[in-house]
Amino acid sequence: MPGFGRRGFLAGTVAAGAAAQLPWLGTPIAAAAQDSPAAPDEVRLGWLEGGAPAETPGTTWGVPWPKGALPADQPFALHTESGEAVPVQTWPIGYWPDGSLKWSAHSVGPHTAAEGYRLTPGDGAAPQAPVTVQEDNRTVTVDTGVIQVRIPRRGSTLVESISRDGVEIARAGELILIRGDSPEDGDEGTSRRERFIGRTDTVTVEQTGPVRAVVRVSGIHRARRGGREMLPFTVRLYFHAGAENLRMMHSFVFDRDGQEDFVHGLGVRFQVPMRDQTHDRHIRFAGQDGGLHAEAVKGLTGLRRDPGEEVRSAQVAGQPTPPVATFPDNVRTRLHLIPDWGDHSLSQSSSESFQVRKRTKEGHAWISVDSGGRAAGLGYVGGISGGLAFGLRDFWQRHPTQLDVRNAASDTSEATVWLYSPDAKPMDLRFFHDGLGQDTYEEQLEALEITYEDYEPGFGTAEGIARTSELLFWALPATPSSQRLAAMSTAVSTPPLLTAPPAHLHGAGVFGDWSPVDRSTPAKAEIEDRLDFLFDFYRDQIDQRHWYGFWDYGDVMHTYDADRHVWRYDVGGYAWDNSELGTDIWLWLHYLRTGSAQAFRLAEAMVRHTGEVDVYHSGPYEKLGTRHNVQHFGCSAKQVRISTVANRRYYYFLTADERVGDLMHAQIDVDQTFLTLDPSRKVRDDVYEPDPNALSIGTGTDWSALAIAWLTEWERGGDPIAKEKLLAGVETIPQLPHGFYTDGERYDIDTGRYHLLEDHGISVSHLNAVFGQVELCSELIDLLDDPAFTEAWLQYCRLYNATAEEQEAELGESLGNLNLGQGHSRLTAYAAHRLDDAALAERAWAEFFGGAAGYGPDIEWTTTRIEGEHSLNPVDEATFVSTNASAQYGLAAIQNLALIGDRLPN
Repeated sequence: MPGFGRRGFLAGTVAAGAAAQLPWLGTPIAAAAQDSPAAPDEVRLGWLEGGAPAETPGTTWGVPWPKGALPADQPFALHTESGEAVPVQTWPIGYWPDGSLKWSAHSVGPHTAAEGYRLTPGDGAAPQAPVTVQEDNRTVTVDTGVIQVRIPRRGSTLVESISRDGVEIARAGELILIRGDSPEDGDEGTSRRERFIGRTDTVTVEQTGPVRAVVRVSGIHRARRGGREMLPFTVRLYFHAGAENLRMMHSFVFDRDGQEDFVHGLGVRFQVPMRDQTHDRHIRFAGQDGGLHAEAVKGLTGLRRDPGEEVRSAQVAGQPTPPVATFPDNVRTRLHLIPDWGDHSLSQSSSESFQVRKRTKEGHAWISVDSGGRAAGLGYVGGISGGLAFGLRDFWQRHPTQLDVRNAASDTSEATVWLYSPDAKPMDLRFFHDGLGQDTYEEQLEALEITYEDYEPGFGTAEGIARTSELLFWALPATPSSQRLAAMSTAVSTPPLLTAPPAHLHGAGVFGDWSPVDRSTPAKAEIEDRLDFLFDFYRDQIDQRHWYGFWDYGDVMHTYDADRHVWRYDVGGYAWDNSELGTDIWLWLHYLRTGSAQAFRLAEAMVRHTGEVDVYHSGPYEKLGTRHNVQHFGCSAKQVRISTVANRRYYYFLTADERVGDLMHAQIDVDQTFLTLDPSRKVRDDVYEPDPNALSIGTGTDWSALAIAWLTEWERGGDPIAKEKLLAGVETIPQLPHGFYTDGERYDIDTGRYHLLEDHGISVSHLNAVFGQVELCSELIDLLDDPAFTEAWLQYCRLYNATAEEQEAELGESLGNLNLGQGHSRLTAYAAHRLDDAALAERAWAEFFGGAAGYGPDIEWTTTRIEGEHSLNPVDEATFVSTNASAQYGLAAIQNLALIGDRLPN
C-alpha cells in the first residue's frame, strides 16, 4: 500500500541557495521578488530575560520575515547596539509558498554580551577561530578553537575525550542506565539491579560551522552482561566557535510496558583526570539563590594546627595554595593524617528539598553536609590545573535528580549527572488501577459518566513515551571563582536566548491572528487584565501545587475540586491536562503578544512535556498522543489531536530546536495510524473496517492535525508529498455537500483527498476547531488565497454560533445544542473580519462576553487564600477556573482583539 515516506527531508542545516534545491515550494524567488514588500532595515534583538547575561555559552534563535521580502539564501549581519560586529551563523528554517524566506535561524558563540543587538540583511562577521569538524571512519572530532572533542562512531563511549590546550580535561563519557526488576513496593528491597551502558549505532554531523556545529548520536542502552537492550536514545552535541563548553540534548524513549522493567537511575558520566595534590582539588555544587557547596578534597581549614591565612584563603577560593614546603612544620608533616573526601553527592529528592553528603571513599559511611530547597543543578570537579563543570537544566523541577562526584582523591575522578536519581524510588510506570471490571465498551463509557476516564485494557501503557533533557559541560583550565560558578548556574537553569520583539513578530505576519498588547481603551485594558490574571494564576499554581517531577513538569491540571481545595489530580479524565483544548497554543500566543520571559519559559516547559511525554514515539500507538488522565499515558483515547504539530511549531521557529524538529517531522505520515486504531471504536453503531482509500478521518480535529504537520513540513522545505496532501484536502473539503459540516465524508490516504461515501447530512463536534484548526485555517487562507476553501471555512465560522433558523436556512437543519460558545466567538470574529461585517462583529463580542461554557459576566476575577487545616499548603484558589475555559477564553480574547478589536463595545 503506497503511503508517503520521509524522502527528501532537509534538516535545519540547509545551506545558502536552498530555494534552488526546492522547486516545489512555488514561484521562483526572482519572480516572487518583483512585487515583494521591503524587508526591515534591521531587527532589534534583546535577551529574553532582559539585561546582558554574565555567561553566554552560545545561543540559537529564529527570526521571521514578511512574505516575499527576502530570498531564501539571504545572509545576515549582527552588531551590538554600539556597532561592534558579532560573528553569526545563519541558515533558513522556513519558507513562504513563493520560496522567499519566512524564518531564518541564527547562532552566536560565547562573547561579552551586550544588552541589545541589531540584525540586518548583509554579510556577517566570521569568527577569528571557526569551529571545525573532522570526520574519519572511526571518529568525529570537533574543535571550537578552545576545546577539542572526539566522538566515536561506534561503541559504548559517547564522548572519547574533551581536551583543552593539549590537556585532557574529561574522557570516557558514557550514558548510564540502572534497571531493576521490581518497584520495591514493600520493605524488603529485593529488586535485582543491572547496569546498562549507552551503545552508539549512528553518528551524523548536522552542522559544521563556522560558528556552530551539531553532532547527532543515536543508539540504545545495552546491558553489560547478556547483551539485553532497552531505552533507545538520541543525543545531540552542540559546539560554538570560541567556546569552552559543549551543550547536550539527551532524549530517550521508554520502550517497555512498565510491568517488569523499572528505571532505578539514568545519567551521563565522565571520567576526569586529577593532576593536582588533593588539597588543590576542588568540588563545587550550586545550591539555591547563589548558594555554593565549595570544598577541597583534603581540607586545610578548621584544623587544630593552622597552615596560615594565605593557605586557607587560597584553598577556599579554589586558587593554588603555596608550596607544601612553606607550610608550618606542624601541618606539613601531618598532611597524610587529614582524610581525603573523595566522594560528594547532591540529591534533589523533591522540588523542595536537596541534600549534600560526602564520604572518604566507597566502603565507608556517608556524612551529611547540609540540605536546602532548590539546587541550581551545577557541579564541578577538578583542581588548579583544570576540571570539568557539569549542569542539568530544570534540576529541581524534574526531581528526583542528582549530581555525583566519585574518587576525587584518586588519579581519575568520576562526574555523573543523574537525570533520574539512583537514590530515589525507581520509576513506576504501571497503570494506576486494576481496570475496575471495565472489560467492555459499554462499561468503559459508563466510567466516562462518573470519573470522565476513558479506560480500556492494555491502553494505559507507558511504552513509547519519551523525555528530553538539556545539559551543559565546561572544560575549564582551573577551578572557577564563585562568581563565575554563579553565572554558569544561571546559564544552566535559564539558558540565554535572543528574541525579536512582538512588533516585529507581528509585522512579519506569522502564526495567524494575534496582535501585541493594546490597552488603549478601558474595554481593551479590562480584557488584557483578565488575560494577565489567567496567566499569572497558572504560573503560581504550578509552584503552589508543586506540579513538578521527572514525567510531570511542564503540564498543568485540567479541572478543580473546590470541596477539597485541590485540583482533581486523582479523578479520571479531570487530572493532567495533556494540552486539552489548546492550552499550549494559548500560552504561545500570550508570549508572542507580550514578550514575557515567564510566558516563554512556561510554554517552553510545556512543549518539552506535551511533545515527549504525552505522545508515543514507538510501540503500538506510535505518533499518537494521549487524552487527559491521572497519568499522562493512561487514557485509552490515543489521538492525533494531542500529538498535533500545532503545539510545537511556535517553539521550533523561535529557537530552531532540532529535537522539536524531529518530533514535528515524525507526524507527516500520522494518517497511517488510522489504519490500525479507530478513534471512534467505542461509539460506532456500524462495523468499521479501515479502507486506505476511504478512511473515517474527519475534517475537524483529525484533518487539522494532519494538515498542520504537512503545512509545517512544507514551510521547512521538506517532503513534497506533504504539500500535495495538504493542497488535496484544501481542494476537496469545499467540494463536500456541506463543506466542513459534512457527515459521511471519507479520506484517501494515498492522495489526501476527500470524497463523499454516503450523504448522512450534517455533522459537527464542539471539539472540531479547538485543537489548532482555527489557527491552521487562518494561515492557510492567507497563504493560498483559495476562494473555495475560504468560503467553506467562513461558512463554518458563520454558522457555528448562529441561530437555529440561520443554520437551517443554509444547511437544511440546525446544528443542535453546541458547546464552547465563548471559545467559538473567535470563529464569528474571523468571519466578521474577512467579510467586513459589523453585525457579525457585534455578535462575536456578545458571544465572548456571554461566556457560554467559559467565563461569563458575573465572574469575580479574584483569588481566595486557602491555608491552615483547609489545605496541605497555603494556596490561592479561584474556583471558577478550569483549564478548558482558560485556554479557550485566552485564545478567543487574543484573536478577537486582533480581528475585531476596533469594534469592541465600550
